[in-house]
Amino acid sequence: MDRKQVGIVVYEEVEVLDFCGPFEVFSVTRLNEEKRREESSPFNAFLVAETKSPVVATGGMKVVPDHDLDSCPKLDILLVPGGWGFRHQMNNERLLKWIADRSRQVETLTSVCTGALLLGKAGLLDGKRATTHWRFLESMQELFPKVTVEKQLHFVEEGALFSSAGISAGIDMSLRVVARYYGEAVARAAARHMEYPFPETDERRITLA
Repeated sequence: MDRKQVGIVVYEEVEVLDFCGPFEVFSVTRLNEEKRREESSPFNAFLVAETKSPVVATGGMKVVPDHDLDSCPKLDILLVPGGWGFRHQMNNERLLKWIADRSRQVETLTSVCTGALLLGKAGLLDGKRATTHWRFLESMQELFPKVTVEKQLHFVEEGALFSSAGISAGIDMSLRVVARYYGEAVARAAARHMEYPFPETDERRITLA
């Protein structure tokens, strides 16, 4: 099987579910649900960080990246998550340049939560529609006036660019990526395996109390 290579960026204070949710989606996907135990996912998801040193995510979870920026193999899909640490990464020229360079090589570029602001800072959202965590919608619009910030959508599909609202919304977005590659039936089977409701394409932003 020619598996799709999915690189998920992690950094200090990255939000756990921002990267773990999509990782779960891509790793549990199967083309043949009847052979779930025998066959592997058509996606190969792995973590990429600036170095191979353990990364401390929000809440104190420690994760060990599979690759650093220099050793990362060719990617089909690049996913940039958010989290409180994005504020520091907004000034990380090395990471931003790497994201920009890889964005020109991948088939699909995705972001979760405030990861969209990193894409914006890398110059990848101008003239496009995108969304982010509800707390940062106004900031995103102010920082990137050439971006159409969707304030009512849980996730946005813009050609080869996928972005989602905060944290758990990355699961919805990733399921839509699966559907784009392998069809809705495969994506729905993955969602069912996770016992997670399959997102509809026009899903509105969840109302927050």
